[in-house]
Amino acid sequence: MVVSVGIDIVDLEEFRAGLTDSLVGEFYLPDEIGYARTQARSWENLGARLAAKRAVFKALGVDAEGASAWHDVEVVRHESGELDVRLSGGALALAEARGASECKLSMTHTRRTALAFVIFEDGATPHNTEWT
Repeated sequence: MVVSVGIDIVDLEEFRAGLTDSLVGEFYLPDEIGYARTQARSWENLGARLAAKRAVFKALGVDAEGASAWHDVEVVRHESGELDVRLSGGALALAEARGASECKLSMTHTRRTALAFVIFEDGATPHNTEWT
């Protein structure tokens, strides 16, 4: 069953103009930074991850405050291309308090915008594999 949802969009032109090494260190974990730096336009990837983190906080009903909060949400990209959200600290406690046990993430970007959508579920609903 769906517990909550969150969505966020980032203007990549504004994001890139304000992007500094200090902000990268505040918002992202080392693996996220490492992956983004392997991409031709790393700011697009970082912008999409920022949108994902903000969407998570919106779904949890809170604002992120400080580097530790941003580091409580990690966007993980597997070799298969599948995305996951790894929660820790306060973000994990909030999700557990809401009864969420699963987080689904979709994100995309163009050269101008990055968008992320998050769904928290309680894991109790069987997935319907039949389409009518």
